[in-house]
Amino acid sequence: MKERIQKILSSEGIASRRQAENLIREGRIKVNGLEAILGMSISRHDLIEIDGKKIEISEGKKALRVLMYNKKIGEISTTKDSLDRPSVFQSLPKIINGKWISVGRLDINTSGLMLFTNDGKFANKLMHPSSNIEREYVARIRGKVETDHIRELLEGVNLEDGKASFSDIQPGRKGKTNQWFAMVIMEGRTREVRRMWESLGFSVSRLKRVRIGGLFLPANIKQGNYKELSEKEIKSIEPQLISQ
Repeated sequence: MKERIQKILSSEGIASRRQAENLIREGRIKVNGLEAILGMSISRHDLIEIDGKKIEISEGKKALRVLMYNKKIGEISTTKDSLDRPSVFQSLPKIINGKWISVGRLDINTSGLMLFTNDGKFANKLMHPSSNIEREYVARIRGKVETDHIRELLEGVNLEDGKASFSDIQPGRKGKTNQWFAMVIMEGRTREVRRMWESLGFSVSRLKRVRIGGLFLPANIKQGNYKELSEKEIKSIEPQLISQ
């Protein structure tokens, strides 16, 4: 059965539909040796290349699988890099007829909850800004945080890529030179939590993501370990979104 090329690339987690459209416009995608055309229909048996690299397309509809992973500090969230640093993907189980796709990323110095799925369409749906899925972090902040600082972070601070704000901040235990906070954010921009605090002159010495939507990272999943989610746990991320 043939489907639009943008849909196939999205379902495989290779690119969102918008990204696929841009790649096609730039002439970077070929189908059976010819430049792809916007809206063209292809089958999973066609030879698809992006920037000259063959793209493997899985066969048929796959049962949705989602993994919860507790990322360690020092791991990268991509498959590999030029510095040969350890990747989160090295700790995941092998998957037959497909690949694991990360639902967003965490920077190398951030630990905690990451999600992986075998369904690119599902991953893109969760990552899209319109999903409005909460992400909760805990952080150790260096410096003396005042009430005015909290108010600014809730109202919004200006970053180089636009205004950003927390929807909730709860103070935690306090030390002589630092304090812990729990924060909720609705977006997933690169290093957004760190950059928000840095915009007010603070530094984040520890950062961990502990929740995505209604799904919390349980204490029994140690760093570097994963758990495959049940259907009920998948729905807990965001019931209305998952049912669409």
